[in-house]
Amino acid sequence: MAKKELEVSLIGIPNNLLDVIYTACRTCYSADGAVEIFNNITDDKEKKLALIKRIISSGHYSTIEHIQLTFAINNISRAATHQLVRHRHMSFSQKSQRYVKEADFDYIIPNAIQRQPELLEKFEAFMQTTSKLYAELVEAGIKKEDARSILPNATASSIVCSLNLRELIHLANLRLCTRAQLEIRTCVAKMCALVIKQAPWLAEHLVAKCERLGYCDEDNSCGKVATKNG
Repeated sequence: MAKKELEVSLIGIPNNLLDVIYTACRTCYSADGAVEIFNNITDDKEKKLALIKRIISSGHYSTIEHIQLTFAINNISRAATHQLVRHRHMSFSQKSQRYVKEADFDYIIPNAIQRQPELLEKFEAFMQTTSKLYAELVEAGIKKEDARSILPNATASSIVCSLNLRELIHLANLRLCTRAQLEIRTCVAKMCALVIKQAPWLAEHLVAKCERLGYCDEDNSCGKVATKNG
């Protein structure tokens, strides 16, 4: 068992992202057909972005739902993936504990525990004990799907997730909040950084919602910005 660093890769993104969104935007307001609009795009990047930004700022997010993004994520805890899969309009394929043997499983150590040596030692001892018992169960003929019942939320996993651009913005708005758990906040930050590298104009949208709204609408604020009611 070992502690490994969270890995995120962007493995699927349209190479004509801007043209697809631009076509969707223009189709809503043009007498021309969508096919003709797409096949006859002559406007430069700046003009495309000007229209797209105006449409998005008006709240017409359906135009960015056509952009599908796919990420591969390694060394993420089951606790964090349980949070991730709660988001709507996303598709997931995750390492199965029914079929993959978890002997000597890797695990994720929360930073809060890493900072306390005595508790960290107990935490790692617990993981070692769990690993040995898991192996004992499997060796005794217990199916992996039943032996997994003792595995902790800290168990490292691997997952592929796909979502459209609108949902990524929603994911960022919620999970980049400083009150989100650090692991999923780090994961989403890595996802956003990879997309921004491909499409820098999205940087202003892939932020915590307080940055987008200008105020905090949560019941419990971190204090970074003023609350909705001041």
